[in-house]
Amino acid sequence: MPRARPLVLTALVLAALTAALAALLRGAALGVGFLTGYAGCWVLFAAAVVALRRVPAGAVVPLVLAGAVAVTATGLLAAPRTSTDSYRYAWDGRVQAAGISPYDHAPADPALARLRDGWLFPDDAACAGGHDLAPLAGGGCTRINRPAVHTIYPPVAEGWFLLVHVLSPADSRHKALQTGAAVLSLAVTGLLVTVLRRRGDPRQAALWAWCPAVPVEAVDNAHVDVLAVLFSVAALAVVARRRVTGGILLGLAVAAKLLPAVLLPGALSGLRRPRTFLAVVVPAVAVVGMLYLPYVLLSDGSVLGYLGGYAQEEGYEDASAGGRYALLRLVLPDAWAPPAVLLVMTAVSLTVWWRGDPERPWRGALLTTGTAFLLLTPAYSWYALLLVALVALDGRWEWLGIALAGAVAYLAGPVIGVEWTTGAYGAAALMIGAGRWARRRGPGRGAVRPSPRPWGGAETGCGHR
Repeated sequence: MPRARPLVLTALVLAALTAALAALLRGAALGVGFLTGYAGCWVLFAAAVVALRRVPAGAVVPLVLAGAVAVTATGLLAAPRTSTDSYRYAWDGRVQAAGISPYDHAPADPALARLRDGWLFPDDAACAGGHDLAPLAGGGCTRINRPAVHTIYPPVAEGWFLLVHVLSPADSRHKALQTGAAVLSLAVTGLLVTVLRRRGDPRQAALWAWCPAVPVEAVDNAHVDVLAVLFSVAALAVVARRRVTGGILLGLAVAAKLLPAVLLPGALSGLRRPRTFLAVVVPAVAVVGMLYLPYVLLSDGSVLGYLGGYAQEEGYEDASAGGRYALLRLVLPDAWAPPAVLLVMTAVSLTVWWRGDPERPWRGALLTTGTAFLLLTPAYSWYALLLVALVALDGRWEWLGIALAGAVAYLAGPVIGVEWTTGAYGAAALMIGAGRWARRRGPGRGAVRPSPRPWGGAETGCGHR
């Protein structure tokens, strides 16, 4: 009975987390109200992870997997709640199935009017009474955001949209992409458990499997980031033993969502010999180029689409235009922020590459990715799905504060001001600093004690243990 109590307690907290997520996603709250409920789910998530520490080892993996299924399934209970990106995904899949390059036409282009239906392009009555609907220049509306601009998604993402479209029933609507995303999310959990059973503590997999960001952002909103996460975790899991395979997988991750390019220094941790360095870099670059090539040949326009306009719209080109570079702008003039990011990221990347642990490439990858988030302070919370997976691999839970900061920036920033974005990312930075300080002190009069389980013991940064 004493050995069963931690298991029962963890299961009860998981049940409460599942119920809270289901209520949140099926409810009507938006903006700050949604953020409040979301924060409550994070509290339950933290409690479940803490309770898991005392669960007997033999029950950990079944419990993590069962919890992953329950938590992930809540993302299937409602239509996308806080993002309309998946509607663009569905449209791009439909366009490709018609034999047309998704990079050649914007959704509002009359040339594609024959592909429109009542789901993505509602009738006039729905346009008059609906929300999150974008008006069209010639009349009517669409669920697709930014309908006048071309798609920005890389080729692996476009291939995923086409695959889901081809395999799905005609009337599946948003459920097809959500179901596909749920399968990918559970695949990430399975991969994490497999890696951590061999090279860590499988309890760490719960940091992804039970995280509220997964059902909300990966499943309910069906963000394609989860596909990039799957390839990224696979790349970091094998690159220490199979350089070329790791490079190929990293290239697939970048070609699914460009963000995983920031993982390259981590994948190169400690690889100082030119031969081993190139064994990772060359396949990664080659895969990205080869996957873009068919679209380049088949498209009349640029395959980069609205990427440049998106960077400008989000304030990455002009630091004074929004909430980007929020922490840097506290201490530097706005114009200095972009070059400061470049300087710091170069220094961090070179340090990770030169001093990183080749046996644990995810450690350096977490450092470079987390640093990029703190410097850029992005406003979209689903970007942090990659960070959550890296936290699960490495076990340094304190970096999860960045995922919450992104949610504050996205859900509350537009309503209560960019100051909340600055405060949220500042709190995340303090949380990381406090966690690092606690790990360095460790047990035993502040000594740093090597441990194969970094989420419960001390660690030495990105270098060798």
